[in-house]
Amino acid sequence: MEIADRTLTVDVIAALRYWPGVIWGGQKNPPEPVDLTVLPPFFNEVLHELPWWNCDWKVRDVEPGLPLEIESDHHGHPSRFTEVSVPGTVGSSGGESLAFVAKVGFAGDRLIRFQAKIGDVVLGPAVAPAGRLEPHQFARVLTGLMDLRGIPVKGMARETARSMSTIHMLRSGSHNPEPLLAQEIAKVLGMSEGDIRVIAGLDDGSTR
Repeated sequence: MEIADRTLTVDVIAALRYWPGVIWGGQKNPPEPVDLTVLPPFFNEVLHELPWWNCDWKVRDVEPGLPLEIESDHHGHPSRFTEVSVPGTVGSSGGESLAFVAKVGFAGDRLIRFQAKIGDVVLGPAVAPAGRLEPHQFARVLTGLMDLRGIPVKGMARETARSMSTIHMLRSGSHNPEPLLAQEIAKVLGMSEGDIRVIAGLDDGSTR
């Protein structure tokens, strides 16, 4: 789903920034009411760009959002964008209805991130090209930890008695970090096996 460089209207930004249940320094309490009806058409426009989306399903209504992050330079720790979670419902012409929540990240009037959860299914932009599997979430974390410690691929391969191709696949997300490999990686990184298992999504006690 391509969302880059999408411009948000003033009305949509106002609706996304309407947080009557939150008290924060940059907002009047209670805030002046805004028109939330501009959000369902906006969400539908984004969802309808998915080539497989069933356009019979539409976002029908939304509630005021909750900020997850607020753009600011407070105390010298700047946040470059605002991200808000907006709950609501989607429905079909057949009368079916499902819970909906959108996570919207924007900077100024530019949309930079969008994720929707419909029922128990999460929709969001893909990392890999169409037709290819998404990389395992462990890849980015492992790459960052190795880079911070100055551990090259060759070094990790040697210390874990694995091939360099295996380590490259782990770093690209094309190989799953099974429990034994997670244990070996933990020793090289100087971290606990438990921490690595949690990061790798192996914290359910599985030995597979």
